[in-house]
Amino acid sequence: MPTAQESHFSLLPGHGSLLGGQLNSCDPYIAHLFAPRSRDRAQVVVYRSLFLVLVCALCYSNSLRGEFVHDDVWAILNNPDVRPGSSLANIFLNDFWGKRMADNSSHKSYRPLCILTFKLNILVCGMTPMSFHAVNLFLHCAVTVLLMYICEKTVFDDNILAFLTALLFAVHPIHTEAVSGIVGRADVLACLLFLMTFLCYIRSVDHSCFGENFPATVSSCSLLLSLFLGTCAMLVKETGVTVFGVCVTYDLLILFMHCILFQYSASLFLHRYLSSSKIKNTMRLFGPFIKRAFAVIGYVIVIMFFRLWIMGGSMPLFSEQDNPASFSPHLLTRFLTYSYLLAFNAWLLLAPVVLCYDWQVGSIPLVETMWDSRILAIILFGVMMISLCLHCLLTLQKLGSREVLVGLLFLVFPFIPASNLFFRVGFVVAERVLYMPSMGYCILVVHGLNKLWSLVGKWGAAALTISMLLLLLLFSWKTVWQNEIWLSRESLFRSGIQTLPHNAKVHYNYANFLKDQGRYPEAVHHYETALKLYPRHASALNNLGTLTKDPVEAEQYYRQALHINPQHNRALFNLGNLLKSKGKEEDTEQLLRSSIQHGPHFADAYSSLASLLAEQGHFEEANLVYLQGIKSCPENSDLHNNYGVFLVDIGDGDQAAKHYQQAIRLKPSHYVAMVNLGRLLRSSDQNKEAEAWYKRALQITRKVEILTPLGALYYNTGQYKEALQVYREAVALQPDNSEVGLALAQVLAMSGKTKEAEKMTQDIISKNKDCIECYRLLSAVYNKRESHSEALEALEKAILVNHKDTKVKAELYFSKGNQLREMNLLDLAFESYKLAVELNPDQSQAWMNMGGIQHIKGDYDSARTYYEKALQLTPGSKLLKENLAKLDRIQRRLKMHSERDFKSDC
Repeated sequence: MPTAQESHFSLLPGHGSLLGGQLNSCDPYIAHLFAPRSRDRAQVVVYRSLFLVLVCALCYSNSLRGEFVHDDVWAILNNPDVRPGSSLANIFLNDFWGKRMADNSSHKSYRPLCILTFKLNILVCGMTPMSFHAVNLFLHCAVTVLLMYICEKTVFDDNILAFLTALLFAVHPIHTEAVSGIVGRADVLACLLFLMTFLCYIRSVDHSCFGENFPATVSSCSLLLSLFLGTCAMLVKETGVTVFGVCVTYDLLILFMHCILFQYSASLFLHRYLSSSKIKNTMRLFGPFIKRAFAVIGYVIVIMFFRLWIMGGSMPLFSEQDNPASFSPHLLTRFLTYSYLLAFNAWLLLAPVVLCYDWQVGSIPLVETMWDSRILAIILFGVMMISLCLHCLLTLQKLGSREVLVGLLFLVFPFIPASNLFFRVGFVVAERVLYMPSMGYCILVVHGLNKLWSLVGKWGAAALTISMLLLLLLFSWKTVWQNEIWLSRESLFRSGIQTLPHNAKVHYNYANFLKDQGRYPEAVHHYETALKLYPRHASALNNLGTLTKDPVEAEQYYRQALHINPQHNRALFNLGNLLKSKGKEEDTEQLLRSSIQHGPHFADAYSSLASLLAEQGHFEEANLVYLQGIKSCPENSDLHNNYGVFLVDIGDGDQAAKHYQQAIRLKPSHYVAMVNLGRLLRSSDQNKEAEAWYKRALQITRKVEILTPLGALYYNTGQYKEALQVYREAVALQPDNSEVGLALAQVLAMSGKTKEAEKMTQDIISKNKDCIECYRLLSAVYNKRESHSEALEALEKAILVNHKDTKVKAELYFSKGNQLREMNLLDLAFESYKLAVELNPDQSQAWMNMGGIQHIKGDYDSARTYYEKALQLTPGSKLLKENLAKLDRIQRRLKMHSERDFKSDC
């Protein structure tokens, strides 16, 4: 039986005071180690924590100026789940990018708590990048301080070593993607919860109770809290679940460490507890641990089944360019490449010299033979890891083995999900996934330096100290430098080109950025470079087709992309629209339907197909396509806007207004929907409401397509001063836009500024001699000056313009007739009106004016004929009825006079 003194022995520093265990007074070293901390000691901890926070802030302060870059755009800006008006339930139903988890196209990254922090960020501070970066920096500070605390409690005997570990972690450049990239919050927050889970689990176990039983679970609340925090870590990022493996493995190995030390040798321990005859006794002794382990393992199985259920029972689908090794048909190639990637990640932790935001598509060639020189790196890495494991196992009875144990656990377990060991991952190398494993790296590095310090002399220790300081300074400089790269999309993508010029993916991403910026020649160059490096890049072919002006060449690119990937929904969409421009509507419809089939969340395909059907007159089918699209993409604002346009065309203005408003709710900056809603309100004479929506759109952006309808509203409601101001701004934005210039000239004419209106109109005519409306405006200006001859000349020039629309010609002849009538040239006016009705027999005003001329000339029968023709076209015209009544009176008087004259003659 163990002695009384033995029952109070504790191995872990701090656990005696932490968990209530008694100290062995016979061991002065242990008693000193577990002595209560003084007030000075607490102050030192506070000062060290503040210093770590200061170092983190200095290293990452420049990241606060960063924009939304790379994956931030899709996870935050384009993610409907983070918007203030979105349903909170969607966060727990959709993946990290806002897609339904059960969908085949989903990335299957279930991180609702991380998305929740983004949503809270927006609710508190709005869509400002600085607030997102500030939260990331705060979380990194918290992880660093908590790492120091845990190292003090469970790893190092010397608190200085714990501080150095946290300091190395604070400045390590491998963390820049996780901290400076906003979506890296998933890794940082998961790491914080990882450490909190580990700490709670340690608190729940009393490793100081030795005797008849192994360490017991002294705090069920702490154990339950650790399960809760571990679950939260998994709901922030998938790698968080590995903390449970760390906790159970640590618990088990610490028990062995205690027992081996207590029994003086491993052989004696194995004989006493693990022989077949002692199984019952062993089970009694291991009872508390077995209960804890089964509770944790059972809980993990439950939450993993939940994870699989929420995924719809399917794994994410990745392409060959995401993870080329996983698509290799050769087992040896997969094994060697995966092994090399482990060594490569270890090298990134050891020497983070070359860092890049994307390591896909050609960055790391496959290791296909045993004669590849990279096999040496695999062997070296394997030897190193085996040595560390053997060292840990063979020195379980030594206090120092805890450092290697925790270092290995923190290094290995969080990396397992990224290792391709259990399932295919969607990347080759991702620096942000090394955020958690880097804790283990830092512990092992400081442990190694501590061993060297104890072996070398005074001068050697000084050299090691200087080397450590230089390493910290170099890491700090590299971190600050990397932060600058993450400040903008352009700097990030350009750095990828400079760092990994043989990586097709970075060329493709940079080309996408250049395309968005309108720098098309440069974009074409980088798309072509991406295709040289990776000829099977279907998306590069598709995007290259969108930049090609030659339709034949564009079609070739789209078809090449579809040859590589027949399910490329965007290539199907683009090819369909291209064929539509060639009049091949049947092929277009088939391609657009295929685009929807392979990309059910591609809203543009629904809009294009519905538009095509509406043009063909299939309004009911078009309506069904729009409804199907809204059901599949309920958060797509453009789809709601386009559906609103369709509803206006079919006369359902009320429903159109609702969809315009929904588009604005989904995307508060959707100025197109605001303008469309304003036009709809304007058509129903709700001018004040329309004006409000136009002004709201102008608060978002000052564009001509917003200014012109607002100017038209002011013009039509007689607010010429406001219209003049709006149109002047529009002309300043687009000085070569003749339509906007003509609108300004019209407002100038109505405002009495005829000279300026004339000059502006003449300028437009000098650029476009076929501008019929310009001649009409000039005619109106000259008429206002009573220069009737010039007004008539302007109309005649307009008539000479070869215009195919006969109604426009008819309108011009009608205007000419009005001008001639104004000049009292009634015969010429009558001829002009006659030409007008020949071109457009429905021109009732021309018929009426012809009747009026004949009325004046005394040809009452002809006048009546023309009046009656006009009345047939506009039966409600009071003026026509009055003119006919006048004719009736005149003709009655004439008849009476003729009868009176006849009687007098008789």
